[in-house]
Amino acid sequence: MNDNTKTILIVEDDNTIHDLIKELLEKENYVVKSAYSGKEALNIVNTEKVDLILLDLMLPEVNGEEVVNEIRTNIPIIVISAKIAYEDKVNVLLNGANDYITKPFDKNELLARIKVQLRKEKQNNLKYKDLELLQDNKTLKINSTKINLTKTEYAIFKQLLLTPEKVVSKTKLVNLISEDTEDGDENSLKVHISNIRKKIRKITDTEYIEAIYGIGFKIKE
Repeated sequence: MNDNTKTILIVEDDNTIHDLIKELLEKENYVVKSAYSGKEALNIVNTEKVDLILLDLMLPEVNGEEVVNEIRTNIPIIVISAKIAYEDKVNVLLNGANDYITKPFDKNELLARIKVQLRKEKQNNLKYKDLELLQDNKTLKINSTKINLTKTEYAIFKQLLLTPEKVVSKTKLVNLISEDTEDGDENSLKVHISNIRKKIRKITDTEYIEAIYGIGFKIKE
């Protein structure tokens, strides 16, 4: 499937900006879905296929920050917002957004960032230093040794490897667990992280997962 046949959800309540982005994407032959509130966006994500989300933060009913926290899938989210404060950017990225663009934005830059996120999603295997996550059989490979992961362990490690240099928030990881189990909370997250570490320790003393107190986890450098 070509990138340009991917479905992109625009979540923007300003009609002028919404229509501008929609026209831009349709010229690139993307399939476009529209939402004008956070509540409408969540309904679409929960019922329809979406490959990427373009999200404003200042939305009616449910704001953009809440939308990021509520989405329980690995759909890439690019925030497009007039909020330029450093704290706003950091908080939304730590809570699960993949990228952040401030308004007004350059059309070509937006298209480039969309392509980058879609390219990440279609990669067969994720590699970082001596780690390789084999997506076909849910296996983690360290150098030449393979470790079998459960579905949930795989989802957690994949999220960490997608952005190995960044901290992944507890909220995002708990949401991943909630997709597979009914006990998606911080305690079950700690159990899954502990199980992954135990499997890794059977083949190496190297620690690969670092806990960032009060925030989440990341791949240890």
